[in-house]
Amino acid sequence: MEVNLAFYRKKDWRKFLSIIDDRESMFDTWKEWHSSYLRTKNELTTNGLKVNDVQVNLNELNQYCRENGLKNNGRTRSQFVSNKK
Repeated sequence: MEVNLAFYRKKDWRKFLSIIDDRESMFDTWKEWHSSYLRTKNELTTNGLKVNDVQVNLNELNQYCRENGLKNNGRTRSQFVSNKK
């Protein structure tokens, strides 16, 4: 089984934080987020899943939210990434 996992570039982190609706629940730094990302990826692969790293294009994410009338929150971002090929 495969799963898509959102990957945010370090250089996009400030912009990312400025556009999300759930800022209070997100890590303050890319480094903190990245450590969590690596733990999650390791856990998923340990459990036998193939993890696809999906680099998130912030402009595409914003467009997806607008077109679908969705808030830019964790649930929406997860949905956005899971639909990527």
